[in-house]
Amino acid sequence: MFAGERAAGDTVAINGRCLVRTQDGHRVVLVAGIVLCQYAVGDRMAEAHAMVSLIEQGWAEQSDVARAFGRSARTVRRFQRRFEAGGLPALARASGYPTGRPRLKRSRELLVSRLKAEGHSNREIARRVGVNEKAIRKLLSRLGWCAPQSEQPHLPLGEPGADQNLSAQIVSSATRSARTATTPAAVADPKVSAPEPTTDVPTSFDTDPADRSLDRLFARLGLLDDAAPLFRDGGHVPRAGVLLAVPALVRSGVLDIARRVYGSIGPAFYGLRTTVVALLLLALLRIKRPETLKEHSPVDLGRLLGLDRAPEVKTLRRKLTRLARSGGATLFGRLLAERRVAALGTTIGFLYVDGHVRVYHGQREIPKAHVARMRIALPATTDYWANDARGEPLFVVTADANAGMVAMLPKLLTEVRALVGERRVTVVFDRGGWSPKLFADLLAAGFDFLTYRKGHFRHLPRRCFEKHSAVLEGKSVTYQLADKDIRLLGGKLRLRQVTRLTDQGRHQTPIVTSRRDLPAVEVAFRMFERWRQENFFKYLREEFALDALIDYGVEPDDDTREVPNPKWAEVDAKLRAARDRVAAITRRIGSEAALRELGVNKSRGALLGRSARRELGAAVAESMKLERRRAAIPRRIPVGERTDGEVVKLSTERKHLSNVLKMVAYQAESDLVRAIAPHYRRAEDEGRTLVQSALASAADITVAADGRQLRVLLAPMSSPHRTRAIAALCQELTAAAVIFPGTRLRLVYAVAGTDDGPKRTD
Repeated sequence: MFAGERAAGDTVAINGRCLVRTQDGHRVVLVAGIVLCQYAVGDRMAEAHAMVSLIEQGWAEQSDVARAFGRSARTVRRFQRRFEAGGLPALARASGYPTGRPRLKRSRELLVSRLKAEGHSNREIARRVGVNEKAIRKLLSRLGWCAPQSEQPHLPLGEPGADQNLSAQIVSSATRSARTATTPAAVADPKVSAPEPTTDVPTSFDTDPADRSLDRLFARLGLLDDAAPLFRDGGHVPRAGVLLAVPALVRSGVLDIARRVYGSIGPAFYGLRTTVVALLLLALLRIKRPETLKEHSPVDLGRLLGLDRAPEVKTLRRKLTRLARSGGATLFGRLLAERRVAALGTTIGFLYVDGHVRVYHGQREIPKAHVARMRIALPATTDYWANDARGEPLFVVTADANAGMVAMLPKLLTEVRALVGERRVTVVFDRGGWSPKLFADLLAAGFDFLTYRKGHFRHLPRRCFEKHSAVLEGKSVTYQLADKDIRLLGGKLRLRQVTRLTDQGRHQTPIVTSRRDLPAVEVAFRMFERWRQENFFKYLREEFALDALIDYGVEPDDDTREVPNPKWAEVDAKLRAARDRVAAITRRIGSEAALRELGVNKSRGALLGRSARRELGAAVAESMKLERRRAAIPRRIPVGERTDGEVVKLSTERKHLSNVLKMVAYQAESDLVRAIAPHYRRAEDEGRTLVQSALASAADITVAADGRQLRVLLAPMSSPHRTRAIAALCQELTAAAVIFPGTRLRLVYAVAGTDDGPKRTD
């Protein structure tokens, strides 16, 4: 269309050289006056092809085409993707719900839910109801159905070839029925025993570990629940040293418990097992959040999982969302803690409890908490962690509205009692839990405690302190201590106080406990070992991004929860200022009276005294007025009256699940540190640094000729003594004969250049 020419009513200009003309039920697309395509009005496929042709051939921009044809840019992009994927036939698919196809009535939702609960597939339910399978899938998603789907069935193909890397086998029908029976209802109660995981492994019909197209196709068709790991030989595989942690992760039981709690997130190529293993290995590699995956090669990370590519950012976030939707994070953490406590046995004698505040920097209005490391109150969420005597985490609980230690300890100890049974445990916490009434409740519940004394106390004379020395847990400790009894609650509660005097003799630290059987030096040692938990928080913040915000969503909060009344606080501030003014005037009157007593400026003092008394009377009257005004205002009000709009809190499920997985990764790393301690002299100071270096190192991966071993040959460390320590660790891990999850491959470890590992030829 030339400049100045106006388009007719049946003509739409796309840009300066392209236009669309409609006449007599037909439409013509013109480019510089030449017909590009023509079609009948209502021919969706031809119209979509015309839009794609204009963009692909460079005649028009996507936004201009969308405006001219009355479509959204998103729809045009969808047409482009369909055309690239399937050519012209793919454009014949109409948008929206197919015309004439019956929709599922709301009265049939109960029927669909019942059939799904009985274990029928989506295809079978769709056949019985008379709708499309996609409609059933969308309905179940809308209803919030999160029960595990059945394991992958036998595929209608022949057996896979006898390739040495194909270690996976077909899942038996007995396994499928056993796993299908494990629903969230069956495991909702931790006391109900769940079926033990079977030793069957998933199947794969791909023969090339670098090309998993067939498995991805089966997953897209709903025939694959989780991709089987297929490893390929390779040298200098980046970060392959992280496979050293696989035995510790397997021993933790995290995969078995995840299967019991979540069942399945299939059909999918990245199923439950792959997702959990990926999250754990990424945490150990210090890939701290899904968004960080953008900085790493998915192909290289996929080789660590036995896949052609590792899940990327959006995929991993979707998997986390799907797991969080089932609401099983609390049960998941509880079952892991039960297994950990059973492994530790009688060593659970002291339990350290402390809160960790995660600061929130978003736009939502959430409760504030005091952040000790920043010395300020900020919007935050408080998590309470329970750690054993070694500082290893056992479980974590998120507090409602940043409840304090006094309010949270009874709930935490209810969890502890379920874990340890009737065993008497000593709980160690800081001054935030100081409450004589709480102490009495703890003793009645069968717990002992250790804590610092809070508030003012009478200092003891120097003669009461004696030198105490001992060797505890391999450490030589010496303290100046005084041991005596104290009474609280009006003399009803009798406790023991052990006070430590610092070397300078200027500071006294009183420790209150109910344990009378422990020596005073051990009481002090156990109390000061609480810093292990503080170091644990610092380590997880820096190395595992403990404070990272995983979920940006919110959920409704209790709007009847009481919070401080800002009006009361405002009047209280004015009252404090008025009282300070009364005190200042009183001091001034006293000084003037003293001057008159001494005979200094008697006449001037008399005048100042009268004016000061009048000023004092006005200040006292103002103070009394503010007192009456404050008394009429409630000190606390429901949060719904203070907050504009809906009362919300940050979603906790995804964050809780992430915390549990990071806790498992930290425990696996700690197990490796303890394993190298006998072989590394500086394990106490440098053990974690050495383990981190080994996990991040490159390694050669080789599948044995018989298809029964996965050999991992690590690169040497930075020095011979560090290499020897990792080589000794490899021997122990190899002797454990651990099978890589999802395969029948036994893990074999060695370090290049040592007696157990071949020499590198490069």
